[in-house]
Amino acid sequence: MQTATAPATPAGLAAPAVQAVPATPATFGVFEIDASAWSAGSTDGPAAGGSSEPPGLAGIEAFYRAFGFVLLRGLVGEELTARMETECAVVQADVLAGRLPDRYGSTKYLDAVEKIETFVNYVEHVQELAPAVHAAATLPPLLTVIRRLIGAGAWLNSSDKAGIVYQDSRPGRESGYTRIGWHSDWQAMPSVDVWPGLAFTFHLDPTSPANGFLRVVPGSHNWATPAPYRNVNNVAVPADARPAGGYTDTPAPVAMPLGFEKVPGEIAVYAERGDVILHDGYLWHSASRATDDVGVRRHVRGGYYGGDEANYRPQFLKNAAR
Repeated sequence: MQTATAPATPAGLAAPAVQAVPATPATFGVFEIDASAWSAGSTDGPAAGGSSEPPGLAGIEAFYRAFGFVLLRGLVGEELTARMETECAVVQADVLAGRLPDRYGSTKYLDAVEKIETFVNYVEHVQELAPAVHAAATLPPLLTVIRRLIGAGAWLNSSDKAGIVYQDSRPGRESGYTRIGWHSDWQAMPSVDVWPGLAFTFHLDPTSPANGFLRVVPGSHNWATPAPYRNVNNVAVPADARPAGGYTDTPAPVAMPLGFEKVPGEIAVYAERGDVILHDGYLWHSASRATDDVGVRRHVRGGYYGGDEANYRPQFLKNAAR
C-alpha cells in the first residue's frame, strides 16, 4: 500500500512511535512518472543511471496486483495531450457532419441510437484518424508498465479488432453517454479467451463530481465475478461463456449492482488532464454522471490483452446500465 511520510514532531513534544501513514484518497493509486528517468527510447533497455528497471515500476506492479488499477501522472506530456484533444475534436466533428464512414460513428454503446444525429459521444477506431492517439497508446514507458502487468506478449486491441475509442461524456438531452453502471470489462467478452487484459484511459479533461468520474472497487479483480447472467439490458449470455472471471476462485462478498448503487469499499478515482488510468479487465467499475449541467469529460480509451491473440473474436455483451 502507498504510504506518506509522518509529519515532524513539534518542538517540546515527545516523538511518537514511528509508523506508516496511509495514503489519502487523493493519492491512493497515483504514481508520478519522471519521464526522463524512464528510458523513453526503449521498452527493454536499462533506465537512466544503469538501473535494471525504471524507478517505481515494482511499486506500480504491487499496487495493481493488490487493487486492480493505477493512475500514472507525468507519463503523457501536455504536447501529446493537446494533440490528442485537437485531433479527436476534428474527427468527432467529421463524424457528426457525415464526412466519415459508418465505421467511425459508433452506436453500439448507445441506448438511444438516434442521438448520434445530434451529438457524437463515441468515435470508434479513432487511432486511425488521430495519429497522436496511436502515439500515446504505444509510448515506450506505457508499454513497459503494461508488459509488467499482463505479460511480455501484451498486444493492442487495434484496428483489426475493436480499436481505440474517443469518448465525450456530458449531461443534456442531446447526449447519449452521461454515465455507466457497474460492470467489469471481462463481462462484455466472457467467451473470448484473451485474458488477462487491461484498459487504458487518457484523460483530456480533469475529472470531478462536476463533470463525472470513475468509481472502482479496489481488489475486486481478485474475485470470481459471474458472467452477466443478470443484467439490466436483458442481454443473453452465450452458452460458451466462462461462468466467472477473476484471478481467484473467491466469490464476491456482495452481488454486483445492476445499476449505479453504492458498493461497500468503492472509491472515487479523480484524474487530472494528461493522466492515464490503467484498470484490470476483471475490476468492478462504473462512471458517475456530471452534476454540472455543462460538465464535459473527454477521454480516449483502449485495451491491451496478454492472452493468445489468435483466440480473439468479436464479442460485446452490452450488460452495463447507461
